[in-house]
Amino acid sequence: MNVPSLFPFMFLRTPSWRPWILRKQQFSLLRVPLLQAAGKKNSFNLIGLTEAELKETFVRGDGPGGQATNKTNNCVVLKHIPSGIVVKCHQTRSVEQNRKIAREILQEKVDLFYKGEDSDVFKEKKASEKKKQEKKRRAKENLERKKHFKEMQQLDKT
Repeated sequence: MNVPSLFPFMFLRTPSWRPWILRKQQFSLLRVPLLQAAGKKNSFNLIGLTEAELKETFVRGDGPGGQATNKTNNCVVLKHIPSGIVVKCHQTRSVEQNRKIAREILQEKVDLFYKGEDSDVFKEKKASEKKKQEKKRRAKENLERKKHFKEMQQLDKT
């Protein structure tokens, strides 16, 4: 963890600083996995969106966060007017980051809507599902081998 070089003794004495620093690090680190969970990839041939096709509104977010969430309008609701697809993004406290993330997610959803099974997003999700199923199958086979091995050891002992 990075300790502020200025007044390091205060950091060690006051535990109230630690949650703020950890929270700040979590926002910078957690954003990448959330984008990847949305299927974000740099090599996609996605359909482009123009600002004229989008309707953007800012609303209050929901979920944990207390007063910080209840009093600020940093949740972005983005609607693609031609297709009617709506995306709501409240992954960070920053409105600008939420706008960017919402546009990326909406672009993927619009691409999937128009291209269907030919979409790169669809192909990537299918490939990841297939990998997951293969991993699950291998784990099951390993478990069966272990059970068989234990049974053989029990037979050898008797």
